[in-house]
Amino acid sequence: MKLKRTAIAIIVGLFIYLSLYSWNLRSGQLDQLADYSGLEFVKWTLWPGEWVFDESTDFWNKYIYLVGLKEQNDLLSSQNDLMRLEIMTLREKADQAERLRALLSFSPEDGWYVDGARVVAHRMGPSAALDTIILSKGSTSGVTKDTPVLTPLGVVGRVVQPGFSSSKALLITDVNSRISVRGQLHRTTGLLVGSGAGELLDAKYMKLNAPVSEGEILETSGLAGLYPPGLPVAKVVSVERSDISLFLNVEAVPLVNMESMEEVLLLHKKIMDNSTSPEGN
Repeated sequence: MKLKRTAIAIIVGLFIYLSLYSWNLRSGQLDQLADYSGLEFVKWTLWPGEWVFDESTDFWNKYIYLVGLKEQNDLLSSQNDLMRLEIMTLREKADQAERLRALLSFSPEDGWYVDGARVVAHRMGPSAALDTIILSKGSTSGVTKDTPVLTPLGVVGRVVQPGFSSSKALLITDVNSRISVRGQLHRTTGLLVGSGAGELLDAKYMKLNAPVSEGEILETSGLAGLYPPGLPVAKVVSVERSDISLFLNVEAVPLVNMESMEEVLLLHKKIMDNSTSPEGN
């Protein structure tokens, strides 16, 4: 019985196979189905590997891109810093050129000539007790003791210690500074005395009934001989009359910012040539 069933199954199988084979020869449907199924099988078999490959490639490309982008950003940042530095340098050169132009435009009184110098240090000395500056020129450039120091804005001070190639100058704000001055407007004379760095200047010995105005410019009088007359020094900020003094209480501020000076002018007296003087003729 079992053998009979097996034979029947084989016969049915052969019949189905031959029928399908004959049908496939006429229509080709089974071949197309097999091709389609094979392609789908291959696709889903290879897809995980392709996905891993694509993701790996994409990650690597992004990594390389980010590395390149970082390098590019670093380069641009470096170039930006260099451009900023160059702009700062150009601005500094422009400011320096403007200061030098102002220095060169200064015209001294007859009998005097000017020379430029750089400020190389401020407030030198024991405990920086003196309000001084160090200049880049000394006796080899004709600097002597009491050589006036100024800018186009006004008087800065005078040289108190000339060296071989540098000099120390006492500022008008120092307590040891004394300058004979007069008002530009009313011509009232006095003695301008320093009170220390950052403090107001005192214009002493201006008579009680003398005309002095707030905002008036004080200039050198030329009486002491250290400075030529007419150099601006300070501006009056207060004028008070005292009941116990014969003189006014006058305070003034320097016309020059002592802390920001970088270049100054040195004022020299011209030496008279005897061969061209009237006595030499």
